[in-house]
Amino acid sequence: MNTPTWALTSAYWLHMLATVIWIGGLAILTLLVIPAARKILDEITYATFLENVQRRLDPLAWFSVVVLLGSGMLQMSANPNYDGFLAVNNPWGWAILVKHIVFGLMVLSSGYVTWGIMPSMRRAAFRQARHQDAPEIASFQKREWLFLRLNLTLGIIVLALTALARAS
Repeated sequence: MNTPTWALTSAYWLHMLATVIWIGGLAILTLLVIPAARKILDEITYATFLENVQRRLDPLAWFSVVVLLGSGMLQMSANPNYDGFLAVNNPWGWAILVKHIVFGLMVLSSGYVTWGIMPSMRRAAFRQARHQDAPEIASFQKREWLFLRLNLTLGIIVLALTALARAS
């Protein structure tokens, strides 16, 4: 069955848009916003600021993940190099397999930041704002920074694997 041109075009466009939103958001946050915020904000204000940024960015990022999954499946099934689930018979198949593994790691890492680190950081910042002891806030900030850089690095690898697959 041939995929209609309009459907494949829409899938490519949505896939690229979702990629720009997710990886672009990570890049802006990691390379510009967080370093600037850390230089000028105290820990409590920084945690509040990050919570507000997260509240706006997370829904876009998670919606992008869903769009990437759907549009990616359509693109993959329409590709002449696709021989079936886990059929890795050519360089394209290897690039796509590794890309999907790295994408999965990005999703897991993002989930940990969204539902693990950020809520813990908010609770610690709240305790600190109430003049209670919250020494772990610095540890959460370091972990958050590590995972954001990890995710950006994984995103760059995904883009490189995409380029490798397209060149195959």
